[in-house]
Amino acid sequence: MSATVSFEVPTAHGPRGVTVSYARVGRGEPLVLLHGIGHHRQAWDPLVDILAVERDVIAVDLPGFGASPGLPDGLAYDLPTTDVVLGALFEALELDRPHVAGNSLGGLLALELGREKLVRSVTALSPAGFWSPAERRYAFGVLTAMRRTSRQLPRPVVERLARTAAGRTALTSTIYARPARRSPQAVVAETLALARATGFDATLRAGTTVRFTDDIPTVPVTVAWGTRDLVLVRRQGVRAKQIIPRARLVRLPGCGHCPMNDDPALVARVILDGSR
Repeated sequence: MSATVSFEVPTAHGPRGVTVSYARVGRGEPLVLLHGIGHHRQAWDPLVDILAVERDVIAVDLPGFGASPGLPDGLAYDLPTTDVVLGALFEALELDRPHVAGNSLGGLLALELGREKLVRSVTALSPAGFWSPAERRYAFGVLTAMRRTSRQLPRPVVERLARTAAGRTALTSTIYARPARRSPQAVVAETLALARATGFDATLRAGTTVRFTDDIPTVPVTVAWGTRDLVLVRRQGVRAKQIIPRARLVRLPGCGHCPMNDDPALVARVILDGSR
């Protein structure tokens, strides 16, 4: 079920209202899903039904992405602010330390929530923050190019490209290892979501100095990386394991940067196993 929730978060100039769009389905322990920069909650659609058999699944549009409006004045798109916003979201939805899984930016946010002990387990799929300076510049260059393309292509062109496997490959092969598997409707929707993401530029700017350097000793952590990730190369997973030595490091064969589409069954199993 798709819905919105509004709540207040503190700022230096007093409380500010934030509205978040989300979809919720399933039963069991709560599991929050966080997408990557420029994406939207529908990135998780290929595996939501699998997860919902065992979990109360809440797929979130981060502020400034998907159907969620941007953050109000006084709130930055940085990690400390996002921690506060997501903590307030959990309270508004009456989620007591949910499990959380995230991809890319969402994986970094999931790890941040684990570090802050706001969740009971973390599954991070190709999380940001374990890059070298050169790897970060490369990734940001790729993301900026994708954003530029999405904004330059007229919608009829996107729709025409999405009708064929070759066109879907041209539009999404940077993030999917198996782009032809993505439906035409999903490719159009996520291309438009990237073009319209009001939080994209500010989030990217805030990420220029970000590195994740803290262990998370008190929360179960799974870090999973696709072997065909073209955005954040998989050796970053080894760095993540060095920083979080108790983490379970999982290889996702044949998967790209957004593995949820490439192998939904495998990724769902990784998330379920990591959230026991």
